[in-house]
Amino acid sequence: MSKFFERVKIMNKIMMTMSLVLATFAPLAQAAGIGVIDLERVVENSTYLKQQNTAFQQKIQPQTTKIDQLSKELEALQQRAQANSKISDAEKQKMSAQYQAKLQELAQLQQTVQGSVQSSIQQIRTVFDGRVKQIAEQLRKENNLDVVLNKNSTLTYDAKYDLTDKMIQKVNAIK
Repeated sequence: MSKFFERVKIMNKIMMTMSLVLATFAPLAQAAGIGVIDLERVVENSTYLKQQNTAFQQKIQPQTTKIDQLSKELEALQQRAQANSKISDAEKQKMSAQYQAKLQELAQLQQTVQGSVQSSIQQIRTVFDGRVKQIAEQLRKENNLDVVLNKNSTLTYDAKYDLTDKMIQKVNAIK
């Protein structure tokens, strides 16, 4: 019987020790925090991205107007050639040369605009990504979090961990 009581005492000591360990580390486990950001909403509500888009549209407006104009001229040349079956060979050659010249001008202009678009998108994306990462780190520290995740990377979460509105405010506050 004494061995039984000894085992019970040992078990009680082990249980007491485990309780102390759990009591010590439980607050630390609860202190670990996770925040969630809806990056799509951040992008949609970014004044920086809206301003950059407007500025870029204004920048390429003359080129896009010229592209539209050249497209209409090419269509008109094509229709004129199809409508006039009694055109002389010299006139056909002249129209063909005009068409080819406009087509080449259009292709070059489109290529220039495409290069400009890609370059601008890359530059804007780099700046915006830097801002988002900077603000995410700031929010992580302010809210004593271990991790800030993209909403699309999580299967489910409690809405109280959503930092999206704070992120939007802080990203938009950067000038």
